[in-house]
Amino acid sequence: MPILEDFCIDKEPIGKIKHADGEHFHFVWPSQGLVEASKDDKTLAAYKANGEEMVPLGVSGTMVAIDWDSCIGDGACIEACPVQVFQWYRTEKNIPAIDAIHETFEGTGSDVKEERKDFSDKADPIREHDCIWCMACVSVCPPQAVLVDQGLQEWHEKAAGTFVVMPSSGAGPHGHD
Repeated sequence: MPILEDFCIDKEPIGKIKHADGEHFHFVWPSQGLVEASKDDKTLAAYKANGEEMVPLGVSGTMVAIDWDSCIGDGACIEACPVQVFQWYRTEKNIPAIDAIHETFEGTGSDVKEERKDFSDKADPIREHDCIWCMACVSVCPPQAVLVDQGLQEWHEKAAGTFVVMPSSGAGPHGHD
């Protein structure tokens, strides 16, 4: 199931993944339901091997968003990204994904497709702020778990409490009142 375009609109985030630089972070938004990941044999086997229950996780990121409930750990997005926005979160902190949604990461996890910890590992947009909007990750994701939309920055800012409405120029459609 493709990630829904309105996954964060008029919703409250369920978590925040912080970058250790103290400046950057991204929100985790409510789950759209257990979808592709819950049907993928390699993903299910990895959860079982880790002794973890598969639970709804949500969508990691806002302008660069990965539906962690659809992500099957394929790594195509990681491989396609020219500016290394993503990392395998488990290669930095080998913890259940449900615990990662309130963590701080250095950004030192692997950004190499084949270096995933296992298929329960999720691509995380830890450097969402570095995205160049090329859409390469969107075009290669097998379960369509990636959405890149710069226009969603408003919802990130609203959730962060930093959204500012720009004042209108006061001019009518013809340049005067």
